[in-house]
Amino acid sequence: MKALIINNLASGYQDGSIYDFVRSFTEDGDEVCMRSTDGTTSIDGLLDDASDFDVVVASGGDGTVTSVAYALANTGVPLLPYPAGTANLLSLNLAQPNEPHALAKLARRCETLDFDVAEIEAEGEKHGFMIMAGAGYDATIMESAAPNKKFFGTVAYFLAAGSNIVPQRSKIAVTIDGERHETEGLGVLVINFSKIQFDISFTHTNQPRDGMLDVIVMKAKNAFELLPAVFAAMLDRDGDFPERGDSLEIYQGKEVRVEADPAFEIQYDGEVPKSKTPFVARILPKAVRVVISDEGKALFE
Repeated sequence: MKALIINNLASGYQDGSIYDFVRSFTEDGDEVCMRSTDGTTSIDGLLDDASDFDVVVASGGDGTVTSVAYALANTGVPLLPYPAGTANLLSLNLAQPNEPHALAKLARRCETLDFDVAEIEAEGEKHGFMIMAGAGYDATIMESAAPNKKFFGTVAYFLAAGSNIVPQRSKIAVTIDGERHETEGLGVLVINFSKIQFDISFTHTNQPRDGMLDVIVMKAKNAFELLPAVFAAMLDRDGDFPERGDSLEIYQGKEVRVEADPAFEIQYDGEVPKSKTPFVARILPKAVRVVISDEGKALFE
Protein backbone atom coordinates (compact mmCIF):
# COMPACT_ATOMS: atom_id res chain seq x y z
CA MET A 1 0.00 0.00 0.00
CA LYS A 2 0.93 3.64 -0.43
CA ALA A 3 -0.04 5.89 2.47
CA LEU A 4 0.28 9.66 2.74
CA ILE A 5 0.36 11.05 6.28
CA ILE A 6 -0.37 14.73 6.94
CA ASN A 7 1.06 15.38 10.39
CA ASN A 8 0.26 18.55 12.35
CA LEU A 9 3.24 19.03 14.65
CA ALA A 10 1.38 21.59 16.77
CA SER A 11 -1.75 19.54 17.53
CA GLY A 12 -2.78 18.24 20.93
CA TYR A 13 -0.22 16.83 23.33
CA GLN A 14 2.40 16.11 20.66
CA ASP A 15 2.97 12.57 21.98
CA GLY A 16 4.32 11.26 18.67
CA SER A 17 1.94 8.28 18.53
CA ILE A 18 1.70 8.71 14.76
CA TYR A 19 5.16 7.10 14.55
CA ASP A 20 3.77 4.03 16.37
CA PHE A 21 1.05 3.98 13.73
CA VAL A 22 3.67 3.96 10.95
CA ARG A 23 5.57 1.05 12.53
CA SER A 24 2.38 -0.96 12.96
CA PHE A 25 1.00 -0.16 9.50
CA THR A 26 4.08 -0.81 7.35
CA GLU A 27 4.55 -4.16 5.64
CA ASP A 28 6.89 -5.44 2.93
CA GLY A 29 6.74 -3.34 -0.22
CA ASP A 30 4.75 -0.50 1.34
CA GLU A 31 5.48 3.17 0.85
CA VAL A 32 4.68 5.67 3.61
CA CYS A 33 5.16 9.37 2.96
CA MET A 34 4.87 11.75 5.91
CA ARG A 35 4.47 15.50 5.35
CA SER A 36 4.45 17.76 8.39
CA THR A 37 3.27 21.26 9.21
CA ASP A 38 3.20 23.35 12.35
CA GLY A 39 0.58 25.64 10.82
CA THR A 40 3.05 27.61 8.72
CA THR A 41 2.88 25.39 5.63
CA SER A 42 -0.55 25.18 4.01
CA ILE A 43 -2.17 21.73 4.21
CA ASP A 44 -3.61 22.15 0.70
CA GLY A 45 -0.08 22.26 -0.75
CA LEU A 46 0.77 18.95 0.93
CA LEU A 47 -2.06 17.16 -0.87
CA ASP A 48 -1.34 17.97 -4.51
CA ASP A 49 -0.62 14.33 -5.38
CA ALA A 50 -3.03 12.71 -2.88
CA SER A 51 -4.73 10.72 -5.63
CA ASP A 52 -1.48 8.74 -6.09
CA PHE A 53 -1.96 7.13 -2.64
CA ASP A 54 -4.24 4.36 -1.41
CA VAL A 55 -5.10 6.20 1.80
CA VAL A 56 -4.46 9.63 3.34
CA VAL A 57 -4.01 9.77 7.12
CA ALA A 58 -4.73 13.13 8.77
CA SER A 59 -2.92 13.29 12.11
CA GLY A 60 -3.99 16.19 14.30
CA GLY A 61 -7.02 17.77 15.89
CA ASP A 62 -10.44 18.26 14.35
CA GLY A 63 -9.28 21.39 12.52
CA THR A 64 -6.45 19.49 10.84
CA VAL A 65 -8.65 16.55 9.85
CA THR A 66 -11.33 18.89 8.52
CA SER A 67 -8.80 20.81 6.42
CA VAL A 68 -7.60 17.58 4.83
CA ALA A 69 -11.16 16.34 4.32
CA TYR A 70 -12.21 19.57 2.61
CA ALA A 71 -9.16 19.45 0.31
CA LEU A 72 -10.03 15.83 -0.62
CA ALA A 73 -13.74 16.54 -1.23
CA ASN A 74 -15.14 14.73 -4.27
CA THR A 75 -11.79 13.06 -5.10
CA GLY A 76 -12.72 9.59 -3.83
CA VAL A 77 -9.40 9.31 -1.96
CA PRO A 78 -9.92 7.41 1.35
CA LEU A 79 -9.24 9.48 4.48
CA LEU A 80 -8.36 8.07 7.90
CA PRO A 81 -8.76 10.63 10.72
CA TYR A 82 -5.95 10.06 13.23
CA PRO A 83 -6.97 11.57 16.60
CA ALA A 84 -3.92 13.54 17.76
CA GLY A 85 -5.68 16.67 18.99
CA THR A 86 -7.33 17.73 22.24
CA ALA A 87 -11.01 16.87 21.77
CA ASN A 88 -10.97 14.65 18.63
CA LEU A 89 -14.73 14.97 18.22
CA LEU A 90 -14.79 13.58 14.69
CA SER A 91 -13.28 10.26 15.82
CA LEU A 92 -15.77 10.22 18.72
CA ASN A 93 -18.68 10.69 16.34
CA LEU A 94 -17.35 8.00 13.99
CA ALA A 95 -16.85 5.51 16.87
CA GLN A 96 -13.23 5.08 15.80
CA PRO A 97 -10.49 3.60 18.03
CA ASN A 98 -7.77 5.96 19.29
CA GLU A 99 -4.98 3.37 19.68
CA PRO A 100 -2.35 3.50 16.88
CA HIS A 101 -2.20 -0.26 16.23
CA ALA A 102 -6.00 -0.51 15.89
CA LEU A 103 -5.99 2.48 13.55
CA ALA A 104 -3.23 0.85 11.47
CA LYS A 105 -5.47 -2.19 10.99
CA LEU A 106 -8.31 0.08 9.84
CA ALA A 107 -5.99 1.75 7.35
CA ARG A 108 -4.86 -1.57 5.87
CA ARG A 109 -8.41 -2.85 5.59
CA CYS A 110 -9.49 0.53 4.14
CA GLU A 111 -13.25 -0.02 4.37
CA THR A 112 -15.00 3.27 3.67
CA LEU A 113 -18.24 5.23 3.77
CA ASP A 114 -18.93 8.58 2.12
CA PHE A 115 -19.85 11.43 4.49
CA ASP A 116 -21.08 14.98 4.06
CA VAL A 117 -18.62 17.82 4.49
CA ALA A 118 -19.62 21.48 4.76
CA GLU A 119 -17.98 24.74 3.86
CA ILE A 120 -18.22 28.13 5.49
CA GLU A 121 -17.64 31.37 3.59
CA ALA A 122 -16.93 34.64 5.40
CA GLU A 123 -15.10 37.82 4.44
CA GLY A 124 -14.24 36.36 1.03
CA GLU A 125 -12.58 33.19 2.38
CA LYS A 126 -13.84 29.59 2.34
CA HIS A 127 -13.03 26.87 4.88
CA GLY A 128 -14.31 23.34 5.37
CA PHE A 129 -15.85 21.79 8.46
CA MET A 130 -16.96 18.27 9.28
CA ILE A 131 -18.51 18.68 12.74
CA MET A 132 -19.92 22.15 13.29
CA ALA A 133 -19.37 25.84 12.68
CA GLY A 134 -20.89 28.73 14.50
CA ALA A 135 -20.91 32.34 15.52
CA GLY A 136 -21.23 34.01 18.89
CA TYR A 137 -21.01 32.20 22.22
CA ASP A 138 -19.37 29.01 20.93
CA ALA A 139 -16.68 31.01 19.08
CA THR A 140 -15.99 32.93 22.30
CA ILE A 141 -15.53 29.64 24.17
CA MET A 142 -13.19 28.25 21.49
CA GLU A 143 -11.07 31.39 21.53
CA SER A 144 -10.89 31.52 25.35
CA ALA A 145 -10.03 27.82 25.60
CA ALA A 146 -7.21 27.87 23.03
CA PRO A 147 -4.35 28.95 25.39
CA ASN A 148 -5.21 26.25 27.97
CA LYS A 149 -5.93 23.20 25.79
CA LYS A 150 -2.44 21.72 26.12
CA PHE A 151 -2.55 21.97 29.93
CA PHE A 152 -6.19 21.08 30.69
CA GLY A 153 -7.36 19.16 27.62
CA THR A 154 -11.15 19.16 27.16
CA VAL A 155 -11.60 20.76 30.59
CA ALA A 156 -10.32 23.99 28.99
CA TYR A 157 -13.64 24.34 27.16
CA PHE A 158 -15.64 24.13 30.38
CA LEU A 159 -13.35 26.65 32.07
CA ALA A 160 -13.85 28.97 29.11
CA ALA A 161 -17.64 28.58 29.31
CA GLY A 162 -17.58 29.33 33.04
CA SER A 163 -15.62 32.51 32.50
CA ASN A 164 -18.08 33.78 29.87
CA ILE A 165 -21.46 33.46 31.59
CA VAL A 166 -22.81 36.75 30.17
CA PRO A 167 -21.71 36.64 26.51
CA GLN A 168 -22.60 39.14 23.79
CA ARG A 169 -26.26 39.13 22.73
CA SER A 170 -27.21 40.31 19.24
CA LYS A 171 -30.07 40.63 16.81
CA ILE A 172 -29.82 37.52 14.61
CA ALA A 173 -31.10 36.85 11.10
CA VAL A 174 -30.79 33.29 9.77
CA THR A 175 -31.76 32.54 6.17
CA ILE A 176 -32.15 28.80 5.48
CA ASP A 177 -32.67 27.73 1.86
CA GLY A 178 -34.20 31.14 1.17
CA GLU A 179 -36.45 31.33 4.27
CA ARG A 180 -35.52 34.10 6.73
CA HIS A 181 -35.88 33.86 10.52
CA GLU A 182 -35.20 36.76 12.90
CA THR A 183 -34.67 36.72 16.67
CA GLU A 184 -32.21 37.80 19.38
CA GLY A 185 -29.70 35.55 21.10
CA LEU A 186 -26.19 34.47 21.97
CA GLY A 187 -25.23 32.76 18.74
CA VAL A 188 -25.87 30.22 16.00
CA LEU A 189 -24.53 26.69 15.45
CA VAL A 190 -24.49 24.96 12.05
CA ILE A 191 -24.05 21.22 12.59
CA ASN A 192 -23.04 18.21 10.48
CA PHE A 193 -21.92 15.72 13.18
CA SER A 194 -23.92 16.41 16.33
CA LYS A 195 -21.96 14.87 19.24
CA ILE A 196 -19.58 16.73 21.53
CA GLN A 197 -17.69 15.57 24.62
CA PHE A 198 -19.27 13.05 27.02
CA ASP A 199 -21.49 11.66 24.24
CA ILE A 200 -23.77 14.72 24.39
CA SER A 201 -25.68 15.38 21.17
CA PHE A 202 -27.02 18.82 20.22
CA THR A 203 -29.86 17.23 18.23
CA HIS A 204 -31.79 14.00 18.61
CA THR A 205 -30.16 12.36 15.60
CA ASN A 206 -26.62 12.23 14.24
CA GLN A 207 -27.01 12.02 10.46
CA PRO A 208 -23.91 13.31 8.67
CA ARG A 209 -24.85 11.52 5.44
CA ASP A 210 -28.30 13.05 4.84
CA GLY A 211 -27.20 16.07 2.77
CA MET A 212 -28.56 18.49 5.37
CA LEU A 213 -27.22 20.85 8.03
CA ASP A 214 -28.86 21.25 11.43
CA VAL A 215 -29.13 24.87 12.53
CA ILE A 216 -29.43 25.84 16.19
CA VAL A 217 -30.18 29.41 17.23
CA MET A 218 -29.35 30.11 20.88
CA LYS A 219 -32.05 32.57 22.00
CA ALA A 220 -30.99 32.64 25.66
CA LYS A 221 -30.15 35.91 27.44
CA ASN A 222 -27.18 34.37 29.28
CA ALA A 223 -25.31 31.08 29.68
CA PHE A 224 -27.48 29.94 32.60
CA GLU A 225 -30.58 29.88 30.40
CA LEU A 226 -28.85 27.29 28.19
CA LEU A 227 -28.51 24.79 31.06
CA PRO A 228 -31.95 23.15 30.56
CA ALA A 229 -31.01 22.46 26.94
CA VAL A 230 -27.70 20.93 28.08
CA PHE A 231 -29.47 18.67 30.60
CA ALA A 232 -31.99 17.64 27.91
CA ALA A 233 -29.12 16.71 25.60
CA MET A 234 -27.61 14.57 28.37
CA LEU A 235 -30.92 12.74 28.82
CA ASP A 236 -30.95 11.92 25.10
CA ARG A 237 -28.30 9.30 25.87
CA ASP A 238 -30.92 7.38 27.87
CA GLY A 239 -33.34 7.35 24.97
CA ASP A 240 -35.79 9.81 26.54
CA PHE A 241 -35.42 12.35 23.67
CA PRO A 242 -36.67 15.39 25.62
CA GLU A 243 -37.27 18.72 23.92
CA ARG A 244 -34.42 21.23 24.12
CA GLY A 245 -36.59 23.94 25.68
CA ASP A 246 -37.37 27.53 24.73
CA SER A 247 -33.74 28.68 24.71
CA LEU A 248 -33.06 27.01 21.33
CA GLU A 249 -34.64 27.10 17.89
CA ILE A 250 -33.70 24.17 15.62
CA TYR A 251 -33.95 24.09 11.82
CA GLN A 252 -32.55 22.09 8.88
CA GLY A 253 -31.34 23.13 5.47
CA LYS A 254 -28.71 22.84 2.75
CA GLU A 255 -27.50 26.46 2.73
CA VAL A 256 -27.51 28.81 5.69
CA ARG A 257 -26.73 32.54 5.89
CA VAL A 258 -26.16 34.03 9.34
CA GLU A 259 -26.17 37.76 10.10
CA ALA A 260 -25.85 39.45 13.51
CA ASP A 261 -25.96 43.00 14.85
CA PRO A 262 -23.58 43.58 16.52
CA ALA A 263 -21.48 41.08 14.57
CA PHE A 264 -20.40 37.75 16.08
CA GLU A 265 -17.00 36.12 15.76
CA ILE A 266 -16.92 32.82 13.83
CA GLN A 267 -15.48 29.35 14.54
CA TYR A 268 -15.38 26.15 12.51
CA ASP A 269 -14.38 22.82 14.10
CA GLY A 270 -12.57 24.67 16.87
CA GLU A 271 -10.65 27.04 14.59
CA VAL A 272 -11.19 30.76 15.26
CA PRO A 273 -10.06 32.72 12.17
CA LYS A 274 -10.90 36.20 13.55
CA SER A 275 -13.61 36.53 10.90
CA LYS A 276 -17.05 37.88 11.79
CA THR A 277 -20.60 37.53 10.56
CA PRO A 278 -22.18 37.49 8.10
CA PHE A 279 -21.26 34.00 6.90
CA VAL A 280 -22.74 31.42 4.58
CA ALA A 281 -22.51 27.67 5.24
CA ARG A 282 -23.45 25.01 2.70
CA ILE A 283 -23.41 21.21 2.65
CA LEU A 284 -21.41 19.10 0.16
CA PRO A 285 -23.32 15.79 0.19
CA LYS A 286 -21.26 12.60 0.65
CA ALA A 287 -18.16 14.37 -0.64
CA VAL A 288 -15.55 12.77 1.66
CA ARG A 289 -14.64 9.06 1.66
CA VAL A 290 -13.75 8.10 5.24
CA VAL A 291 -12.05 4.90 6.44
CA ILE A 292 -14.53 3.49 8.95
CA SER A 293 -14.60 0.90 11.74
CA ASP A 294 -17.21 -1.86 11.98
CA GLU A 295 -18.94 0.03 14.78
CA GLY A 296 -19.01 3.21 12.76
CA LYS A 297 -20.32 1.40 9.73
CA ALA A 298 -23.15 -0.08 11.79
CA LEU A 299 -24.05 3.42 13.00
CA PHE A 300 -24.07 5.20 9.65
CA GLU A 301 -24.39 2.80 6.73
